[in-house]
Amino acid sequence: MKITNLKTNHVSNPLGFAIEYPSLSYVVTETTATKQIAAQIEIALDEAFINIVFDSGKKEDIDSLAYIPSLTLAPRTRYYWRVRVWNERGEDAISETAWFETAKQEEAWTAQWITPELDSSVHPVLKRSFEIAGSVVQARAYVCGLGVYEMTLNGAKVGDEYLAPHYNAYHKWLQYQTYDITDMLQLGTNTVDVGLGNGWYKGRFGFEGDTTGELYGDHFALISEIIITYTDGTEVVFKTDTSWRATRSPVLDSNIYDGEIYDATLDVSEEYPVKETNLGYERLMARKSLPVVIKETLKPIEVLTTPAGETVIDMGQNMVGWLQFRTQAPRGSVIHLQYGEVLQDGNFYRENLRSAKAEYTYTSDGNEAIIRTYFTFYGFRYIKVEGWIGKLDLDDFTGCVVYSDMDRIGYLETSHSGINRLYENALWGQKGNFLDTPTDCPQRDERMGWTGDAQVFSGTANFNMDTYAFFSKYGYDLWMEQEDREGMVPMVIPVGRVQGGGSSAWGDAATIIPWNSYVHSGDKGILEQQFDSMKAWVDFIKRTDDESGGKRLWTVGFHFGDWLALDGGNPDSPMGGTDNHFVASAYYAYSADIVAKAAKVLGHGDLVETYAQLALEVRAAIKDEFFTSNGRLAVDTQTAYAVALFMNLVPEQHTPRIEEDIRMRLRKDQNHLRTGFVGTPYLNRVLSEHGSNDIAYTLLLNDDYPSWLYAVNMGATTIWERWNSILPDGKISGDGMNSLNHYAYGAVAEWMYRNMAGINPVEDNPGFRHALLAPLPDFRIQWVKAHVDTAAGRYKSEWKFNEQGNLFFSFSIPFNATATIKLPHAQMENVTLNGVILTDSGLPVTQEEENTIIEVSSGTYEVSYAPSKVYKKILSTHTPLNDLLRNEGGREALSGFSPVFATLNPETIGPMGEASIRELASYPSFSAPEEQLDELDRKLAMVQLDQ
Repeated sequence: MKITNLKTNHVSNPLGFAIEYPSLSYVVTETTATKQIAAQIEIALDEAFINIVFDSGKKEDIDSLAYIPSLTLAPRTRYYWRVRVWNERGEDAISETAWFETAKQEEAWTAQWITPELDSSVHPVLKRSFEIAGSVVQARAYVCGLGVYEMTLNGAKVGDEYLAPHYNAYHKWLQYQTYDITDMLQLGTNTVDVGLGNGWYKGRFGFEGDTTGELYGDHFALISEIIITYTDGTEVVFKTDTSWRATRSPVLDSNIYDGEIYDATLDVSEEYPVKETNLGYERLMARKSLPVVIKETLKPIEVLTTPAGETVIDMGQNMVGWLQFRTQAPRGSVIHLQYGEVLQDGNFYRENLRSAKAEYTYTSDGNEAIIRTYFTFYGFRYIKVEGWIGKLDLDDFTGCVVYSDMDRIGYLETSHSGINRLYENALWGQKGNFLDTPTDCPQRDERMGWTGDAQVFSGTANFNMDTYAFFSKYGYDLWMEQEDREGMVPMVIPVGRVQGGGSSAWGDAATIIPWNSYVHSGDKGILEQQFDSMKAWVDFIKRTDDESGGKRLWTVGFHFGDWLALDGGNPDSPMGGTDNHFVASAYYAYSADIVAKAAKVLGHGDLVETYAQLALEVRAAIKDEFFTSNGRLAVDTQTAYAVALFMNLVPEQHTPRIEEDIRMRLRKDQNHLRTGFVGTPYLNRVLSEHGSNDIAYTLLLNDDYPSWLYAVNMGATTIWERWNSILPDGKISGDGMNSLNHYAYGAVAEWMYRNMAGINPVEDNPGFRHALLAPLPDFRIQWVKAHVDTAAGRYKSEWKFNEQGNLFFSFSIPFNATATIKLPHAQMENVTLNGVILTDSGLPVTQEEENTIIEVSSGTYEVSYAPSKVYKKILSTHTPLNDLLRNEGGREALSGFSPVFATLNPETIGPMGEASIRELASYPSFSAPEEQLDELDRKLAMVQLDQ
């Protein structure tokens, strides 16, 4: 038995984070035991655990998902902790030691905010020297630099993070970082330098490339305390004050959108004074942001010489970060890099970045050097290189992939290479856009924390990575902005200069993101932090409703609706065709329900009924407004049906009607996507869970426009903003609002985890303490393998078909967890589990119509059976006409039945193509004898299909 993955507040060994109380979690692996009987957590001030400050004792109620010790934390103190676990077999194990270290907490700052006496446009380096007189036992630097900063000590970079203090609502709070610099000090003179860049704080940043700058501040600033502890216990503080000096930085200019200019030939020896600046201390807080680090590196795949004669490096992957390069160019040589996402006519292109210059300029001093940016980042696949001396060698270049330091936890692979690439594209979209703030896109003059994009992708994000701490920081920013607006949630977080908000689906990030994080983690701390925000958002909607008549519908205000859907009336408009008031009212009910559930988790009994009743009233109003007495939904769009079913808006007696209607809607749309940002995350999930799993797979596997695989086949390595961001001829469909790294449509990956692979958390037993394993295979995919390293441990779900169409499953459930396995189209007496007939296994088993349900505990389960449904696809007269026409053998068989049908083009015949020959034969003009249809069935069954 081994105890791993020890985290404090969902961070491994957090240094200097804001910790009001430590929430400790761990995972048990490498055991065939199934249950934790008891556990003990010890916390000490030393690694040897001599000075123990907390000992839980052996207790039965310690939860590995989130245990909060009763401990008053001291400032600037490292706490070591370990856990011992006993299982039902009497075995026990002790973990390795983990730690967390507090920041300054309530301790007063003695340092001053300082700023250089230079023009505010001049990038400075602030510096000072200090003496170390003896043996040091501990040294820490507490730092906040504005806009962004990088500290060096004795010429070496301090820490491994970039772009600190990151991006938050600076007008409300300023994060400081803590660095362990003990091993960087030397006896005698030490020199500290802090370079400052514009960043989000004072540079050009805002909607559509706001050019005014000075978003939060108009000058550079720094505060720092370096606290040295000698072996005799003496403490010495070296702090920012007017004794510090400034020099000009070799970085001449930096900007989040435009890039960076660096001149290594610049004489930066002249020193300038600094002065105190009155930024105050009340906003200073210990960090909440995860470090932004280089998570991986990529090597370029090719150097291109374009038809225009440009030298372009292809990274092979749309990524976020920068290109690091080695050079020994002659003094005065200027190397110029420009970043872009796509080529056009084989040439470098970046018009879709709008006003963002996205470039880097380096002037060499003649010395060999490894060059990177300091105060910006880029979203790119291609880099145009100008001014390079000599032959360009790819070994001199490295792509640094930069995002917040989250652990990847989800993995999925299938027999279909295109689906695998789609899954990777969604994952890369998260890597590129989870750089401190969940942005819409990372490359153009925007890069802002759009709430709608973050909301629709949050389910997928929680499967891909441990996002708890990341979303906790984003949620804190959201509440900081929201509390100034009477509960209204802005469109983007942090707000900056972007005005407006209060839009459904976007504002519902306030409720949906923390609820998703809670369900995945089992840690209610994020609900406690965000509950006021969640409640205030629903109160804002209700107040808006009450002020407009109290109809329990949301029918006023601006709403993005089903943004960028394909069913809108105006092809030039990004607004979808689903009634905005239906969408808004649906989210009204959905968020009210979430607040009621959160209130129950947190023990706010008086509020549970209030918000549950509100949700019921809204649903009743939606039923009266949008459903007929016979159950017809007045809004006939894919998104409307998906939202209605997903958000439980359909009266129970009418569910079968709506399930059939969504199939008919898809048939009218030739089984192709028409959804936008709202409908896409829910559509496949609803189809799979309401009897149309076959259509969900059809949507997944379509490879013509509009579909997910269309982008894959066009060479996409991330998710596009639009279904047709690139046209079939390779031309970009427009440059006004066309990001090639925009993760919203990548939300289909949640369906892959939940429905294709079947790994689902359970709300009433969150954190995957119990899971529902309910995979839904389709023979067009021959196998699927997935595992998720959840808060409770690793769940694995795999399935495959053999040539006869029999199903084989493999499931793993982690220690101290249970699961419900739901086998599709399985009769329990035909199921074999771990080599024995299921009914002889001794496990609790029930038969629910065509599905077999098994309750299991920790362990591995191998399952096989012949399904009661024939999964192996054969063509027949029940197959949609389009599928027959797209198959050479099917078209040939059809020609003997109806030469007219055989000549039809599936791309042009419209909705008729989704009807089967049997259905078409019911029309007088197409009538055919039953025996003729049966003969066609025999011929079609012999056609070989590529699975």
